[in-house]
Amino acid sequence: MNSADRVDRWLGDLRDTLAAAARLVDRGRDAFDEDAALPLAFEALSNRIGELAKRLLHADQDRFTDPVWRQAARSRDFVVHHYDRLDGDLLWRTVTTAFPVLAALVQAEIGTTAGREATPGHDGP
Repeated sequence: MNSADRVDRWLGDLRDTLAAAARLVDRGRDAFDEDAALPLAFEALSNRIGELAKRLLHADQDRFTDPVWRQAARSRDFVVHHYDRLDGDLLWRTVTTAFPVLAALVQAEIGTTAGREATPGHDGP
């Protein structure tokens, strides 16, 4: 598997993970506050999302230049290493505001990749 294939796979994984987070967000803030499993799920999803962002940054720093990519990676590090200091309000804001922004960037990147594949005579990056 070449680098472009890995990037495409990671973008797809990230899209799917962000979609899973969005489905959990749809349960609402009351469910987040009442069900201890939801904050834990968001911690796990933050870890996965940040790890995928790190992989993408490492694979192609020139392509993934929006600061949101690095913020996702840093957020992952905080969640993993300082889970005992997580603030519920901040976690909720992250999954309801930052995740959708990242999801839009991912969708744009996937669209860019699809556009390159659809261009006749273009062999990719």
